[in-house]
Amino acid sequence: MARQERAVRTRRLILEAAGAVFDEHGYTATTISMVLERADVTKGALYFHFASKESLAQAVLDEQVALGAVPPQACKLQELVDMTFVFGQRLLSNSLLKGSVRLAVDQSAPPGVDHSGPFRQWVEHLVVVLERAREQGELLPTVQPRQTVELLVGAFAGLQLMSRALTDREDLAERISVLWGHILPSIALPGLLIGIDRRPDRGIRVLAALDAADDQQAAMDVAAR
Repeated sequence: MARQERAVRTRRLILEAAGAVFDEHGYTATTISMVLERADVTKGALYFHFASKESLAQAVLDEQVALGAVPPQACKLQELVDMTFVFGQRLLSNSLLKGSVRLAVDQSAPPGVDHSGPFRQWVEHLVVVLERAREQGELLPTVQPRQTVELLVGAFAGLQLMSRALTDREDLAERISVLWGHILPSIALPGLLIGIDRRPDRGIRVLAALDAADDQQAAMDVAAR
């Protein structure tokens, strides 16, 4: 069990190091040696988990959607809004997420690296949320969930790229708030709009609640032992 836990920690350490290097240098300029130096692990440890730079890049890409997880909300539109704010907030400091986003828009990645995967995964994931919102009567009758989600994913990708270029993403939360200010009135029932929180600090507050819940669960686990 201890060996298995060490393997999980080592894999995560390598992924986080790879994310940082891919974010800083892009796919083509990144080398395995750079990742080894950043992770401070042996070549054998890295190749135990990842057979090549391509498989390492793919693993970084595959982590993206999970890093947008948020607590369930009774209002599914609020849950959708929360995902964008949490994702944007994590982009400020999470090296693995930064690397995944850089790879997703890096057209120099070889055919063996599916950089389109996160876009498709996000669409499928968010369509489920928006379909649930429709079932709960939160959407205007003209809304097509898949079309709306594809617009949202594309707009968000462009916003974060623009924010990175202009302010190193420091204004991303404000830009996300503005985005929802335009999208929500075109998809949500008017009566819901006043109750949906799209203030720029929404991501900070949701993450704080997640951290508090994690701390509480950890304390409960310790007490149970």
